[in-house]
Amino acid sequence: MQFVELDITDHVALVTMNAPPVNAVSATLMDEMIATFDKMSDLDEVRVVVLTGAGKMFCAGADIKSRAGLQMQPGDRWAHSRRARELSYSIIECKKPVIAAINGPALGAGLGIAVSCDILLCSENASLGLPEVDVGLMGGGRHAMRVCGHSLTRRMMMTGDRIPGAELYRRGIVEACVPLEELMPTTMAMARRIAAKSPLASRTAKNSASTIEGMTLRDGYRFEQNMTAELGRSNDSREAMRAFVEKRPPVFTGT
Repeated sequence: MQFVELDITDHVALVTMNAPPVNAVSATLMDEMIATFDKMSDLDEVRVVVLTGAGKMFCAGADIKSRAGLQMQPGDRWAHSRRARELSYSIIECKKPVIAAINGPALGAGLGIAVSCDILLCSENASLGLPEVDVGLMGGGRHAMRVCGHSLTRRMMMTGDRIPGAELYRRGIVEACVPLEELMPTTMAMARRIAAKSPLASRTAKNSASTIEGMTLRDGYRFEQNMTAELGRSNDSREAMRAFVEKRPPVFTGT
């Protein structure tokens, strides 16, 4: 691929956006990201995915330079919007847990990519922002609402302010804010912890979390109970309980 790098080691897939200089979101990057995350869902050797950006930016958002002088043909705008939506869905709907290692600013569409991941970690030089108001555009607000809350989301949408990593951690938006050189070791340590779990249980947990997000308490809890009953019939579940009783590490097969 041109802008997406993939490395798989010990059941952890490291996906790196590498579109110099700022990992701006072009049509090519979107297509490659969608294809990559669809592939992750089907690879049994992958149990967890880590997503990061190359260089000093996680993702600067839409490729404004390429769009500024572009002559849009009938239908192009709708196709572009659909592709942008599917990029987020490819991460949200990926069957494997996805951890964002936010190594720098994640702006606009880049914010949408980051918050589509299941777990967010960032470096001290990272930030989240919605700068579209400064370039005559809109977008990303609904993604931000999933993690940022009422006032902060509107502040970002109306001012274009970037929220630094330390404040993101203080507000509970990210799970850790560490020096840049510690970001990948910290992220990979969490990824390995998840990869050591039953892959069937991890996939079920992600599916459950994504499904119940928009449900009532009664419907969501009932869905979780049904998932628990289904998971309890698996070989991995029985192995986990045997290992607990026998005081030994479990050996999972994903079945």
